[in-house]
Amino acid sequence: MNRIYLDHAATTTVRPEAVARMLPLLGAGYNPSSLHAEGRSARAALDAARENVARALGASPREIVFTGGGSESDVTAIAGAARALAGRGRHVVTTEIEHHAVMHAVDLLERDGWRVTRLSVDARGLVDPAAFARALASDTALASIMLANNEIGVIEPVAEMAAIARAHGVVFHTDAVQAAGWLSLDVDELGVDLLSLSGHKFNGPKGVGVLYVRYGTPLEPLIVGGGQEHGLRSGTENLAGVAGFAEALRLAEAERAETAPRIAALRDHLEAGIRAAFPDAQVNGDGAPRLPNNLSVAFADLPSDALLIRLDLEGIAASAGSACAAGSLEPSHVSAALGLDERRQRGVIRFSLGRTTTRAEIDEVLRRLPLVIADVRSPLSV
Repeated sequence: MNRIYLDHAATTTVRPEAVARMLPLLGAGYNPSSLHAEGRSARAALDAARENVARALGASPREIVFTGGGSESDVTAIAGAARALAGRGRHVVTTEIEHHAVMHAVDLLERDGWRVTRLSVDARGLVDPAAFARALASDTALASIMLANNEIGVIEPVAEMAAIARAHGVVFHTDAVQAAGWLSLDVDELGVDLLSLSGHKFNGPKGVGVLYVRYGTPLEPLIVGGGQEHGLRSGTENLAGVAGFAEALRLAEAERAETAPRIAALRDHLEAGIRAAFPDAQVNGDGAPRLPNNLSVAFADLPSDALLIRLDLEGIAASAGSACAAGSLEPSHVSAALGLDERRQRGVIRFSLGRTTTRAEIDEVLRRLPLVIADVRSPLSV
């Protein structure tokens, strides 16, 4: 039985073109800070990668900072900007549905005396830009609102909110980790000051991220040392990883116009099949703009952990919109923010497609899913 991987929102495999770009640098990746010929060669590879990333974002190469991943990019943006902006004010605005990297970074600010406003979302998962505008105050220095949610795929009106922030002199950060390869990341169109990416979400390597820092945005480094990455993130660069990241992003952006609608059609086919087979199932984010590859479904009275285990036995890899802690399934903060009742909060399954997903795989999932649901439901009804 061939396995079907529908957990691309968690991670993707590294595409062959990115591996091909990385391999020579793994074997002979010298230090880009060295002045000898080998170092200059490494610097040229680093510069080329930076230029490719900048081109994908519509940015300048000097605005691209390579990091160790999406979480580091998020925390650097929030904590680094907060340190630099504390003299302007100590109020930050965010939402109730952010990735944990953003949530916990904001929690640290709060423990350090910052005032935090966490905006709620409507039943679809959308932030109201008018509510965002009302939340801004004279002491607001920073806002962080994700471009697309990692659990339910809802796309937030970031460009509208970033424009509001700019009019109030507020630095605006967006976590765009899930959006790469699916949405435009043009930073001028978005109007953001800071933007975070992670390579393993678009078929690049793990352990490599990017933080876009608009020129002139106040930011203090969290990792100090030799002053690499324009003095904003010290440490010898992961040259092979950076090259793989840049190649994967270049290809994802080049293919986006073809890939996004193709995968959206497969997602819609999966969604229609689930709705037809399970009329009581609820699609999270229904009615809101969503990423083309994301389908989050809440099944009432069916625990996510049991569903995922049974799906795995059927050869289907998916994930839940909740986390397993201390042996008990705890509802996700995103599910709670949507206002799902407890019966549905504990039965959320996220199917996330990738560029290699096929119609045959989706048809097979639709064939196997009723068997999975029946098997999980039968002992519950005894």
